[in-house]
Amino acid sequence: MFLTMLQVAAGGAIGAVGRYLTGVAVLRVLGAGFPLATLIVNVIGSFAMGVLIVTLAHRGSMHLAPFLTVGMLGGFTTFSAFSLDTIVLFERGETGLALLYVALSVLASIGAVFAGMTLTRGIIA
Repeated sequence: MFLTMLQVAAGGAIGAVGRYLTGVAVLRVLGAGFPLATLIVNVIGSFAMGVLIVTLAHRGSMHLAPFLTVGMLGGFTTFSAFSLDTIVLFERGETGLALLYVALSVLASIGAVFAGMTLTRGIIA
C-alpha cells in the first residue's frame, strides 16, 4: 500500500507540473480570456485516460494504473477520472445514472466553488 501511495504521489507531481506548463504555454501563445488552457488539459487528459485504460487492460499492466491514471492524469486533470466514471456507467447500460452523475458533478462542483468563494469573501471582507 505504501509503494502504491508513492507511485500516486510521484505521478501526481509529474501531472501537476504538466498542467502548469500547459497553462503557461497557452497563456503565452494565446493570452488570457477564455479558459482555453483548462479546456485543453481536460480534453488531453480525458483522451489519455481512454488510451491508457484500454492499453493497460489489454497488456495486463493494470499495476501501472496508480502511477499513470490516478497519479499523472489525476495531477494533470481530475476531469479524466470523471470522464472515465461516466463512460463506465454508460457501458454498464446505466444511462440514467450516468446522466445524473454528469449533471450532479458539474452543477454541484460549480455550486461548491461559488459557495466557497461567497463564504470566504464574507469572512475576509
